[in-house]
Amino acid sequence: MDSNMQVCARCIYDERIPNIKFDNEGICNYCRESEELEKEFPTGDKGWEILKKIAEEIKRKGRDKKYDVVVGVSGGCDSSYLLYLAKEKLGLRPLAVHFDNTWDSKIAVENIYRVTKKLNIDLYTHFVDNKEYNDIYKSFFKASVPEIDTPADIGLITTLYMAAAKFGIKYIMDGHSFRSEGISPQGWFYMDARYIERIQKKFGHRKIKTLPLLKLWRWMKWAMVNRIKRIRPLWYLDYNKKEVKEFLINEYDWQWYGGHHMENRSAYFANNYYLPEKFEIDLRFCEYSALIRAGRMSREEALRKITEEKPFDKDILAEIKKRLSFSDDEFENVMNQPKKTFLDYPTYKPTFERYRRLFWVMYKLDLAPKSFYVKYTKKHTAEEIQTIRNIGKIPLPWHTKPDVKIDEPISETRISELV
Repeated sequence: MDSNMQVCARCIYDERIPNIKFDNEGICNYCRESEELEKEFPTGDKGWEILKKIAEEIKRKGRDKKYDVVVGVSGGCDSSYLLYLAKEKLGLRPLAVHFDNTWDSKIAVENIYRVTKKLNIDLYTHFVDNKEYNDIYKSFFKASVPEIDTPADIGLITTLYMAAAKFGIKYIMDGHSFRSEGISPQGWFYMDARYIERIQKKFGHRKIKTLPLLKLWRWMKWAMVNRIKRIRPLWYLDYNKKEVKEFLINEYDWQWYGGHHMENRSAYFANNYYLPEKFEIDLRFCEYSALIRAGRMSREEALRKITEEKPFDKDILAEIKKRLSFSDDEFENVMNQPKKTFLDYPTYKPTFERYRRLFWVMYKLDLAPKSFYVKYTKKHTAEEIQTIRNIGKIPLPWHTKPDVKIDEPISETRISELV
């Protein structure tokens, strides 16, 4: 770490984090924001009682229907546990819903089928066209923004609403936990449907036909007319991911895939190569800081581990180049293009800001996540905009290039195994 850089006295967020501010105790605004969430979403007996009441309401709304709730699944730890929680602990009848962006790992697919089969839960999957998705994915590389994986995130959220509307389900559950995943700073991640549409229109070669997009009017219809609510049960639990992983392995023959969001190969590439190499973004800052706040990791351990290089499977780089038809030179050019952010492209952000009060009401009615209201509807100051544009100007503490040579030859046999 740069000894001249101010670091939060509680977590490991430092001056490289966009829009960070420190109070007179040296605590960052993200820690203070987390404290507010902890008050609003208690855990322990109080949190469990709240969650049971929510489950009773879900059952009442699901009466005479085949399913009570949609649960988004990726094959990862959080969503797999959420299926168990919904069915075995809360007594609900969940429908597991998955969005397949064609980059799932073999482990993710096996996890989804093992857990749903053993719990006897139906699975609804939306498959995007492989060529279409890869064209959109490549467009985000050309746009030179951090969010190359945002089409998958929007695709998943939209698929959850599609399934809920199709089966008349009034509740959606997702496995996010601010206590284990943390609070991602604005500028490190942004997503909305208009952002995807405009980037694809500018850089892509195919029309968007099979990627589900959460356009604003569709979201308003599903939220305000269909009254589909979104719940995050893990926000009410003392969620210990290490213990949950052991539980899933023992009970469901579930497999660990090596790291947060690594169950999907495009997400793995974004988190372990693209973001740190191009934008000096290491999402472990979010995860480790969250674990410190939750008392599951010491600050000393986090400060030590953040200096370690992120693991990276060099086969995935070869797969990215092969599937997206990047020549070595073209890929190098993409990686070296000037950095841009969502501020450089048309998005729904001005609309979200204009109707901030409406989205506050939606958050209070569980029709929109609080994290969306806090991050997407607040108007940035000129100083905050500048900090977002400064992304990538401060090197990561561990930053040396992974041991990957862009021109390293790979056999045709190996490529055929990957694609």
